Amino acid sequence: MLRINDHITIEEWELLESFTRSQGPGGQNVNKVETAVELRFEAARSPNLPDPVKRRLQRLAGRRWTSDGAVVILAQETRSQARNRELARDRMADLIRRATVAPKRRIATRPTLGSQRRRLKAKSVRGNVKALRGRVDTHDE
Repeated sequence: MLRINDHITIEEWELLESFTRSQGPGGQNVNKVETAVELRFEAARSPNLPDPVKRRLQRLAGRRWTSDGAVVILAQETRSQARNRELARDRMADLIRRATVAPKRRIATRPTLGSQRRRLKAKSVRGNVKALRGRVDTHDE
């Protein structure tokens, strides 16, 4: 069981782990032992996640969200299968934990009168600078 917070826990039957050979350094260990862990969580079908959390999870997961609604996390940092398993579960829990936080609603505000005046003054100064960039008339002299 993967505990996310006081209200959300992911059951073991919702998580699927598969092991493959890791990439990178490790000598003969890389060629012989399947230490990389691919953790798959069927988030779209999970009865333990509320719908708003599922939507935020899909947005946060990005490329890790598959077309059939699963989140896939690959861990292959260490030479130990147990440690990679632990890392994958921690990452999954952290991702779901971040999805449980609802974003704050932005309250629309109006710009202050002083900021409006400063903006318009800067625009007029810039316009005057550009207006002076034209050709210089030498016929009047």
